[in-house]
Formats: sequence, C-alpha cells, structure tokens
Amino acid sequence: MKGWKKIDKRVLTAAISAVLMTSALHAQDAQTPTPVPQSPAPKAQNNASVEQRQQAASAGKTVQSLDQVVVTGNSTAGGIRKIDASYSITTATLQQIKELNPVSVADLLKISPGVYPESSGGQTGANIEVAGFPSDSGAPFVTMQLNGSPLFPKWDYFTDAMVRLDDTIDRLEAVQGGTSVLYGNGQPGMIANFILREGSSKPSGDIGVTLGSEGMYRIDGFYGFPLGKDSGWYGSIGGFWRKSDGVRDPQFAADKGGQLTATLSHDLDHGSIMFFARVLKDKNQWVTDTPILNPSAGQFSAYPNFSPLTGTFGSNADRRMFLQLDPCNGAGCSPTGQNIDMANGQGGNVRMFGANLDLDWDNGWSLSDKLFFTVGDMDTTAFYSTGANPDTLANTIAGMASSFGLPSNLTANATYTNGKPANMNQNVTIQNPEYIHKSINSVSNEFRLSKELFEGNTLTFGNYTAVYSEHHTEEDGLNMLMQAQNNPSPIVVNMTDGVNNYALTDKQGLFWNSQPQPWMAFNESWHATTWAFYLADVWNVGNWRFDGGMRIQHDDIGGWFQNTASGDLDNNPYTVYNNNAEYLIDSKQHPSSSRSAPSWTLGANYTFNDHMSAYARVNDGVFLPGFDDVVNLDHPPIEKIHNMEVGFKYQSPWIFADVSAYRRLFHGIPYSIDLPTGQINLVYGSVTKGVNAAVTVKPFENFSVALSGNYMDGHYSDYEGCVPYVAQDGSQQCGAISGKQIDRQPKVQYRLTPGYLIPTSWGSLKFWLTYEYVGTRYGDQLNQQPLGHYYDFSAGAMANIGKNWVVSLRGTNLTNEIGITEGNARLFGFASGGGVILARSIEGREVNLQVKYQF
Repeated sequence: MKGWKKIDKRVLTAAISAVLMTSALHAQDAQTPTPVPQSPAPKAQNNASVEQRQQAASAGKTVQSLDQVVVTGNSTAGGIRKIDASYSITTATLQQIKELNPVSVADLLKISPGVYPESSGGQTGANIEVAGFPSDSGAPFVTMQLNGSPLFPKWDYFTDAMVRLDDTIDRLEAVQGGTSVLYGNGQPGMIANFILREGSSKPSGDIGVTLGSEGMYRIDGFYGFPLGKDSGWYGSIGGFWRKSDGVRDPQFAADKGGQLTATLSHDLDHGSIMFFARVLKDKNQWVTDTPILNPSAGQFSAYPNFSPLTGTFGSNADRRMFLQLDPCNGAGCSPTGQNIDMANGQGGNVRMFGANLDLDWDNGWSLSDKLFFTVGDMDTTAFYSTGANPDTLANTIAGMASSFGLPSNLTANATYTNGKPANMNQNVTIQNPEYIHKSINSVSNEFRLSKELFEGNTLTFGNYTAVYSEHHTEEDGLNMLMQAQNNPSPIVVNMTDGVNNYALTDKQGLFWNSQPQPWMAFNESWHATTWAFYLADVWNVGNWRFDGGMRIQHDDIGGWFQNTASGDLDNNPYTVYNNNAEYLIDSKQHPSSSRSAPSWTLGANYTFNDHMSAYARVNDGVFLPGFDDVVNLDHPPIEKIHNMEVGFKYQSPWIFADVSAYRRLFHGIPYSIDLPTGQINLVYGSVTKGVNAAVTVKPFENFSVALSGNYMDGHYSDYEGCVPYVAQDGSQQCGAISGKQIDRQPKVQYRLTPGYLIPTSWGSLKFWLTYEYVGTRYGDQLNQQPLGHYYDFSAGAMANIGKNWVVSLRGTNLTNEIGITEGNARLFGFASGGGVILARSIEGREVNLQVKYQF
C-alpha cells in the first residue's frame, strides 16, 4: 500500500496532461478560422415564461455541458452559459445526483473538485473542507442555498443539516470563490445552490420506493401541474419519508423523518414570480470518534469488538438518560436537569419560505429580488469524544478515584445498569453525552437592479439584508462510563471502605469529571443584522467578457452569554459524580460587535469558439466573526482571503474538460484550543496553491470515463510562536504550526468513473463504477495525527423500462475499506496511545434498490 500515493499522483497528473494536450490538438484541427462571438444564453431571459426558464436550465443536460445555463455567482438576467463564466462552477442534475448516490448532502459536494466532505458522522453534521480554505471543523466556508438564498445568513454547525436530497431538487450549482464574494452573504469559499423543480403546463411526476441493506425504507414523490388552463400559474409538491437502522445500527432508528416541499410559479408580462415553502422534520444519528487500532503512522485496523465501519456507541442501554445540571438545597435533595433521548440525534424541525421575483423589461432594465424566511429548531443529542483512549475498567476506576482525591483504601464495585457485575479486565471508554438546542429565526432579502448602459455593458446595483437570531443552549459536562465495544452498556461504579459508600457514577453511569470548565454549561441568546451593498459590471467586447464588482458588508451582533460556576450539586460529598459540576448562575455577559469590511472581484473570460474558453480572476473576500467568536476573543480579527485563479474549459463530442489553477492567501484565522490548563486562542494565516480538474472522455458511443480531482499544496503561516500540547509520553511540549500542512485537507484526491449505456428494445441499461482515492491528511495543525490515505469503490446500475419505470441498484464502499476522515478531535498533538486512537472512518458497505414510476 505504500506505493499507492506515488502511483495515484502520477495517474492524476498524466490524466490531466493527456486531456489538455489532446484538447489543444483537437482545437487546432477544428475548422474555425475566425473567432466566433459568444452567443447569449438561449431562452434565459427574465421575461421568459416559467416553462421557458426551466427549458433553458435543462438545455444540454448531458454528463457535462458548457451550454448549460447557470444562475449562481452572476448578476446577468436569466443567468449565463458555463462557457461564458469566468469562475469555477460545477453542476449536477437530479439524475446525476441519483447516479452519484451520495451518503449525505455533504458527500454530494465532492463533485466540485477541491471539496473534501468528511461524511463519516452520519447524514448531517459533516466537516466540509474546501481546498485552501483552512477551517479545521464544521463548514464555515460553505454556504447552503435554496433557490439562490442562504438557508441561514451566518454559518453555524447546523447549516448542512438543513438540507435533504429528494426529487424536489432540479439541480445543484456549486461555485468556488470568485464572484461568490459579491452576492448573498458574501461567502468567499463555496456556494452550494439547490434549485427546486417547478410545475409546468403538462402534469407530470414520479413516485419511488427504496429499500436499503441497512434496514432502510424510503418513499419519494413529486408532482408538478398547471393551475387552470392557460392561467400562467403552476404548482408542485413533493418530498420524502424514510426510516433506517443505519449502517452503524444503534439498536433504534438511526434516521427517521422527512420533508415536504411546494412551489407556486406565475408568468408575468416581463418575467415571473415564484413562491416556495419547505417543512423539514428529520432525526439522524451523529457518530463520534471510535476506538481504532493504530499500530503505526497512517495505518489503521479494527479494534476488538468495535468495527470502524459499522460500530457505534449508541445502544438501547444508553439511549435515554437524565442529566443533572442545577444545584439544589437541603440534605437528600435531587438536582434538576434535562431528560434526553439519543434517538433524537442531529436533525432539524424547520420551516422555510421564499419568494423570487425576476423581471426584464425591453428598455435595458432588469430586476431580481429574493426573499427568504427560516424558523425552527436545530438540535443535537449525541455522544461526543472526551479524547481519552480506552483502558481496562480497573485502571479507569483507579484513575477516576485518584483524580477525585478519594482515600486509597477503597474497594470498587462495578455493575451494568441492569445490575449484573461488570468485568474489571474489560476495556472501557468515557464518552460525553451532549444535548444542544438551537432555536433559529431569520429573514433575508437580496435585491438587484440592472441597467444596460450601452451595448454589451450592464451595471448592477444590489443590496443584501438579513436579520437573524439564535437561542443556543448546551449541556456538555457529564461523562458516561461504558464498554469499549459496539452497542455498549453503561457501567455504574461505587467504592466503599466498609463504612462509607462513594458513588463515582450515578445509576446511569454518568459523572462530572474533576476539572469542570466554563463551556460545560452553556446558554446564550444573540441577534444580528447584516447589510451589504454592491456594484457589479459586465462588459462584453467581441469574444471577451469582463466582469468586476465591489461590496461593502456590515455586521451588527449583540446578545447575552450566561455565566457559570462550579461546585457540588447536592451538598453530598459521597455522591462524587456531581461534586465538581459546572452550572449556570444568575448573571450574564453582554458582548457585542459592529464590524465592516469590503470585498471585490475582477475577472475576464475569452471565448475562442463555441466550445472552448479560458478565464482569469482575482478577488478579495472576507469572513466576519460570529457571536461565539466575539465571546471567546472579545475583538476577533476579520478573516481576509485573497484568491487568484486561471481556468480553461473545452468541449467537443468526445471530451469535456474544466481545469483551473489557483493561489489562495489567508490572514487572521482565529482558533481556540481547550487544554486542561484552560483555553488558548491563536490567530494565524495560510498559503495554498493547487489545481482542480473535471474531465469527461467519450472514446466511443455509449461509453464514458469521468475524472474529477485536485492537487493542493497548502501550509499555515503568520504565527511566529509555538503552540503548547501534550506529547505521547505525557510531557508538555511546544511546537510551531507555521509551515505545517493544512489539517484535514488531502494533497491529492480524485474520483474515476467509467460508465456504459446499453440501448435495448424496451429502454436502456446503464452501468457505472467509481474508484475514489483520498490522499494523506493530518488531524491537527501540528501534523502529529497522520490520518493516512484510503480508497473505496462504489457502483450502480439503472434500467429504464418503457416510458414509465426506472429501477436502480446502487452501492457504496463495496469492499469495506477503512478510510479515516477524522483523528482525535479533542486532542491537539499526539493522540495515539498503546497502538489505539480515537478516530472516525467512512461507513461500511451499503446497497440500495429503488423502483420508480414516472408519469
């Protein structure tokens, strides 16, 4: 396996070079002696009807097409063709999404070269890395949009959990960098815009049933229809419901719920208006790091009784619990707290509503307005890692007793929660059950007014305004002692000297550790207003298309953060498990922030002919701090991103190529480290260069090979000091992060997919196989946690039977490869001890079968 890295780098380099060389040769042979001026996007004007807009967006929807109209990342009325776009954009139709068979919404985003989603924690809550955008956790540099509006104006850990894939999605448009700094919430990283299907004059729809090898049952449906004859009104409704045990079966439903989406569209004299609404109510198991054997750097294998592919800490034995949180008074009193159910997982109970107005008059004026509302709850109930590797029960009890300062002459009694005695020699782990509640509200509006100043030149004035709030509580402090195995049982521990009984855990196996921290009890409420104004200009001169723009954004954030104290919850020294609790007290801080920052972009695209173009772009973007940044750092820096890129696009009947190269500079990245001695806050930067490529070759009829991948060379910068950490031998060390590879991001990753279509007398058959390779990464900024590299295989087959029936068989990770996506996220520095590490692998094999009827 040591040769995989070198071989795969060479394969990727050779494939890209071959594509570019053959593209150039074919371009020279093409009979285009004179340049062909770029043509406008057909049927893409704002004054087109609803049906014409859908037809324009659907035009040329092959595996890849430079003629496809895209609306994301530009201010042109009705959108522009991909060949005319001077920025990186990747699209996927509903059919292509089905064939990709992503394990989650985040997993789908890897179709955009340079994006690496860690879709190993379940359906939601993924870390999503964009090459050259250092984020360490979550997805701060990815904005999820619905019909062009951000689902929530400010990034939070729940934003990817607000999206589900179903048959109401028409397509995905994913834009990296470039023009995205101007529009919406000004995301400098990637915009993932999910565009909804609409109704049409001809009633049509589909209904599908899916069965999965993980015990999944799912039903999908969509119906689009006209509202009256020749009324110009169209409606649609659709959604899904499913229940699944999960590849990592927690002994209860891992995924349960669904969503319902409706649209209402109307033709106007000079454009159209669309209303849409979505209700999401879904629960998904979230999986934390699990014990994995790590005998040497980058090498991993299964831990005894805990498969890295199918194992989970969830079980019926630890599903329900009561968390003691608040102190009480009086002898024998019972602290109050919170009942939680792990089956609630991470999901959403959210309502969304939007309205899009597009107008294009004949006098050169056009107008666009996008209004969006969100309200609901985004909660998480899940186990999180404490960072402590498994040990024997006897050693763990001894360590707990010592940390609590108990007498040395005590005898331990350990039982499971059913009363049966626990084996003192078995390996156990300490996990952190957390309940996180986030109640969110937001309203946003983006208004654009464009005027053609003279032939070929259009100026756009825009405003984005958002008012939003969040009430955020977390119960993070309690730990649970449990077996270090799949579907474990909690362990209850009491110690005695023959006279006094010391309860190290409560009857559920829960306890507060001996060093409570302020973050273990958390309650805040904040509100914010974001406004931004921008000017964008597009100038078409022959085969050239120049565009540029400037934006000024201002954020006002305010709210309160409740203070905490630590102590005994019940004034009983023998209930050791709650003697060192962290709890909320009746006082608050009131942090606030008022910050402004500019962004700008400038790009040029040259169309050689109707199937080849090249572009160059430079832009500065910003990432303004959120409320928690203000709480932790008081006056956090504004992250500033400078991006430079060039790209080349080519299409012919036998090949499609979209290749870009970039250099990205970051400044002012804040990061907080929680150590036993307290929290340390860092501010640093990064420098990255790389290449992204998406290539599809069709060497003969009905056969295609698609390659999508990237090479990234990025490292940290701008931090002169050293960062303290605990070394593997337990000593205190201090290391430099400048010059280290950006954590979590692979230098090389790619996906290779050959596919073959077989026409038949009754329809068609299509087969495809995908080989995915993800190169070496590190789990921390010091590069002390090498995560190795991995590969996996997925495959699919689809039969179109007549005009109405579609049968699909799809599978992921068919060979059950272990692929580590995350190291010990709770530790900074070394994390492997005794040949064991807490880490998270991609899920094991999953196969599903869908039968769909289209009408």
